[in-house]
Amino acid sequence: MKIHPLITDSQTLADLCARLAKSPFVAVDTEFMRENTYWPELCLIQIGDAQEAAAIDPKAKGLDMTPLMDLMVENEEVLKVFHAGGQDLEIIHNITGKTPYPLFDTQVAAMALGMGEQIGYSNLVESMVGVKLDKGARFTDWARRPLDRRQIDYAIGDVTYLADIFPKMLGKLKRQGRGAWLDQEMERLGDPASYVNIPDLAWLRIKIPSRKADVLGRLKAIAAWREREAQTKNLPRGRLIKDETIADLAAHPPVQQSDLSRVRGMSPSWASNDIGARLLAVIRDAPPLSDAEMPAREDRKPGLGKDGSLVADLLKLLLKIRARDADVASKLIARADELEHLAAGRREGLSMLEGWRFEQFGRDALDLVEGRLAFAVVNGKLTMTRTALETDNDDRHDTGDGDPADDAGMRLHADG
Repeated sequence: MKIHPLITDSQTLADLCARLAKSPFVAVDTEFMRENTYWPELCLIQIGDAQEAAAIDPKAKGLDMTPLMDLMVENEEVLKVFHAGGQDLEIIHNITGKTPYPLFDTQVAAMALGMGEQIGYSNLVESMVGVKLDKGARFTDWARRPLDRRQIDYAIGDVTYLADIFPKMLGKLKRQGRGAWLDQEMERLGDPASYVNIPDLAWLRIKIPSRKADVLGRLKAIAAWREREAQTKNLPRGRLIKDETIADLAAHPPVQQSDLSRVRGMSPSWASNDIGARLLAVIRDAPPLSDAEMPAREDRKPGLGKDGSLVADLLKLLLKIRARDADVASKLIARADELEHLAAGRREGLSMLEGWRFEQFGRDALDLVEGRLAFAVVNGKLTMTRTALETDNDDRHDTGDGDPADDAGMRLHADG
């Protein structure tokens, strides 16, 4: 593979993008800093295919990034390959308002291949190609210029190995018939809505025990105000006000600006400065949360009760067994909150009851909660057994074609 020198001029970048636009896929990674800012500061972009790779300096004076961004979000003929690409996609979305498409994430693919739920890049490289990466430059200051040779070599490695790993993973997925398993996850990862920070929805990320409309109204107003202030000042939201302080202000609103000096976690200067005055005005003017916006209790915690909690625990055990038998990360099949919803009686809108997830887990999960399936120990092995209820209604899953494979997927054995 040809490794180019650091790209700092527009013509070289345009020429590279023109060549890569003819490739079936490109591997992409970014280096950024965001410890002191609201918006991530893009410091380096690495890109490559099976033949060539390069690092691009977005901080280079006069560099026109248009060809690269067009390749990312306008060219739908080239597959974009990332590893744990959520933050990379966020950066591209911040620049273009769009996300790369089509998309492939090797961390998600690793889940379908039974390599763990969140395998790191270095572990993936070691597992797939037998190379142990040098992590020495991992926590470097990517914003500082000039970048040294070690930094650039480290960064380039994030796409050169990725370009080697991707075809291997794709081949395994095809051989195991699991390519379609990833479609929904890739759609979710590439959804532009996931990367839009809407101030009026920021309150949903803050935990607060109260369900009073006036408290939640203040929570929404304060969280939205903090989001806008942080965006305008380009400061981390937590540096302005921490989540727990917002919750405290919503539950115990100050009457006068001077009261802000006694709020835990707030700077005393807010008792007399302009930003404190703006915050107090927001608190005073906050309307109660409307009935339409009130969070449903079941969305936060299903009403399980003691028996329901036990059923949820059984579902988690079933999921663990099924994930092991299928050699796939359990998180890819179902989330804990979905299991609780199923145990509480919900049937609509659960991904485990659709498509491949239903075949691998959902059918048995549904049978378990509805009394047609039970755990049993046979010859020292944990297995699933049909109940008397199912025996009396053994044609429930019959599709009419008499395919014995329909029944084969319903029996679980702890030894696989």
